[in-house]
Amino acid sequence: MAGGIARMGRLILPVAYWGDAEYFARLLTAEECIIDRHEHYIKRSIRNRTDIMTAGGVMSLSVPLVHANRPQTPVCDVRIDYSTRWQHRHWTAILSAYRSSPYFDLVAERIEPFYRREWKFLVDYDLELQLSLFEMLGVQTCPQLSEQYVIASADDIDLRPKRRPTEYITPEYFQPFSDRMPFVPNLSVLDVIMSEGLGTADFLRASL
Repeated sequence: MAGGIARMGRLILPVAYWGDAEYFARLLTAEECIIDRHEHYIKRSIRNRTDIMTAGGVMSLSVPLVHANRPQTPVCDVRIDYSTRWQHRHWTAILSAYRSSPYFDLVAERIEPFYRREWKFLVDYDLELQLSLFEMLGVQTCPQLSEQYVIASADDIDLRPKRRPTEYITPEYFQPFSDRMPFVPNLSVLDVIMSEGLGTADFLRASL
């Protein structure tokens, strides 16, 4: 805008099961961030799945859902399916992958309850997990939570679509099994935390 300061757009994010490195890097550095609780649920996305590094390579952990195939379902209405022992499988995979990581003991105490008790809705589970991570890492960021579907403007950075172009480059850090596997970028933020511990927030801020 001539003679003035251009408006910086909002960062619009979906809810995320853990969230990947880029998700948290952008969340931590955004001047204004809103998490859309009322967008339409997208299958096989960051909303209910995350990727971790294991001895066998990258593993996707997916939270099973009830009736998530219905089109145009608001993510705030999507319920978690507990008919299978997915929490046990996820926790076993996390233990196997990260038990020897330098910050495992710090992280495990905080996150184990998310694999013991039940949450009815995916959005509540994702947001409470995120809040727990913020508290553990000493992060003061408090993203706004939408009360309705967020309509993006031309200035906004909208990271809700399932597939999006991105210029984000994950800085390398020590990953589990790096003695036998090449570095894999943009895995779950859990992977970063197990390596960087309480320095994760500063590490991810610096990556942008």
